[in-house]
Amino acid sequence: MTSLTERAERHANGTAPTAPSAYTAPTAGEPLPEVDYEASEAYPAPDMVPVHLAWLRVRNDVRAVAKSDRHMEWDQRAGKQKEKYRFRGIESALNAFGPATLRHGVTVLAVDMQTSYRDTKSSRGNPMRECTVVVTWQILGPMGDSLPLLKSAGESLDSGDKGTAKAQSLALRALLFNTGMVPTGDPEPEAAHVERGEAPTRTAQDYRDEIVNPKTSPGRLEQISYELGSARMLHVLVTNENGAEETLDALGRRIYAERTAPPSTPAAGAEGATS
Repeated sequence: MTSLTERAERHANGTAPTAPSAYTAPTAGEPLPEVDYEASEAYPAPDMVPVHLAWLRVRNDVRAVAKSDRHMEWDQRAGKQKEKYRFRGIESALNAFGPATLRHGVTVLAVDMQTSYRDTKSSRGNPMRECTVVVTWQILGPMGDSLPLLKSAGESLDSGDKGTAKAQSLALRALLFNTGMVPTGDPEPEAAHVERGEAPTRTAQDYRDEIVNPKTSPGRLEQISYELGSARMLHVLVTNENGAEETLDALGRRIYAERTAPPSTPAAGAEGATS
């Protein structure tokens, strides 16, 4: 039987199989195989240790994940598909972290998700739907304790109905790679300099209208705050929904607090006082 360390080394070298050889997916209509969940030699009972120690052991098992997934594009000159670049997809992340979390009794749960959507177009002018999600995660240890809640974001562009699922997968991949401190092997961000091209800029009034729009989700409000900070527009004054001047930062924070506040309950005796 291959150890988890050996599996991690195979992933790092790009030689790991795409799926465990001991498992064969059932065909359509075929009953699911019976699974024995009792501790065995293959999956012994995890050590009862605090969650931070269990997660450290997961990281120790994973170590590295190779960029074995390939992005292929059609080459007109060659008349065939050619590799554009390599990346580490969600399957690579799950293949690396799945066995390790099982071994150490760690569970990763999504406990909240904020989504926002925007209609846009591809570079060829085709209609697309952009989805952005901010997911809140809880990492539980074998003893039932958990790490502080963590957040990660994912963004996708899709022409069908798979945009949300894609964005969720990217958010999970970001969580696993970032909290797992998996080395990327990428060059330093400061090693390359890219000049920005012309991009459509949004006005303060555009942001103001989106912030006060009742359909704008709290997750989108968080993203707007990030965009305003990047554009240095947080302290731009606009006219709020009440006709008063307010900075975009203050407006966004106030609206966010109103939409995330728990519903208020009438004070005791209030009904009798008004009757």
